[in-house]
Amino acid sequence: MSNLEKDPIEGTWGCEDVEGPVLELLEARPVVLGRTTKVRRLLPNKNRRMVGAWCFVDHYGPDDLTKRVDSYDVPGDAGMLVPPHPHTSLQTVSWLFEGEIEHRDSVGSHAMVRPGELNIMTAGNGIAHSEVSLPSAPPMLHGAQLWVALPDSVRTTTPPAFNAYADLPKVTLEGAEVTVMLGTVAGITSPAPAYTPLVGADVRVEPGRTIDLPLTPEYEYAVLVVDGSLEVGELAPGFGEMAYLGTGRESIELVASDSGVRFLLLGGEPFEEQLVMWWNFIGRSHDEIVAARNDWMASIDARGTTRFPVVPGYDGDALPAPALPAIQLKPRPRSR
Repeated sequence: MSNLEKDPIEGTWGCEDVEGPVLELLEARPVVLGRTTKVRRLLPNKNRRMVGAWCFVDHYGPDDLTKRVDSYDVPGDAGMLVPPHPHTSLQTVSWLFEGEIEHRDSVGSHAMVRPGELNIMTAGNGIAHSEVSLPSAPPMLHGAQLWVALPDSVRTTTPPAFNAYADLPKVTLEGAEVTVMLGTVAGITSPAPAYTPLVGADVRVEPGRTIDLPLTPEYEYAVLVVDGSLEVGELAPGFGEMAYLGTGRESIELVASDSGVRFLLLGGEPFEEQLVMWWNFIGRSHDEIVAARNDWMASIDARGTTRFPVVPGYDGDALPAPALPAIQLKPRPRSR
C-alpha cells in the first residue's frame, strides 16, 4: 500500500537501545488514503517508530464495499484504489482478514491477495505496484499493510521480487491457533524471505482463554488487536490498538475477552541501522530520498525507467510523488 498522505511526516529513525520488558499502549492515528481508504496508522507512532525491522503498520476496515464512503473529505466508492507507486529499501507485507485485493507490480506479478495468504514484495533498489478492489471482490474488506526495513547489506543489491504463499505453517497452542507469516514461532518457521531476525504471526485465541505465548528474549514485540480484545498485564488493548512489549521475555501471558481475540504478533531484533523514511521511500540520507523521488517522477514522464519500470496491466496513471519538505530531513530516534 502507498502512503498517500499529501504532506507525509518526514523523519530519520535510528537505533535506540530497547532494554527489558515494558508495557506501552500505542494508539492509532487515523489517515485517509486517497478517495476511498481510511486506515488506522500504528507505526510510525509518536512514541514508538519501529518494532524490530517493522517500520510501518496500517490497519484498515472492516469496510462494506457495497456502500459509498460519504464521510471522507472527497466522497467516492468504497474499496481500495491505489495506483502504481514506488518503494525502495523495504518489503511490503499484505495480509487480509476479509476481502480480496488485486496486486500488480513492475516485475510483472499479477496476484490476488486473499485472507490467510501472505503476499510479500521486496523492493530492493526500486519497485512499483498497484492495489485495487475489483468489482467482483467480496463485500467486506479488512486487512493490514506492513513494511519491513531492509538492512544496508541487501537493500540495494537484492533484486525486486514478489512472493505469494497460500499455505502458511500453523502452530496450535492450548486455546489458540497461530499462523506464522514471517520468522519462527514455537519452532515453526515461515518460508517467506526475511533479511533480519524477524517474526510476524496471526493469532486467534478462543473466548476467555489464557495463553502463554512463546517469545524470543532478544526480540522486541508488539501485538495489534484486529478483532475482540485482550488483557496483557495492566493493559487491555481493543480493536485497532497496539500494545508494545519491549524485549527480555521468553513468553507472555495473554487473556482473551469473552468474545475471543485475534491479533497480529510483530517482533524482531531492534533494528540497529539509522534510516530515513519519507512517503514510500526508505533510504539512509536526505539526498538518497531526493534521488528516489526524482527517479520516480522521471519514470512517470518516460512511462518507465530501469529503476522503476511500468506496472503491466494497470489501466490508469501512476501516482505522482508529493513535494519534498523545504528543509533537510532530520534524524529522529526509534522512540520518544
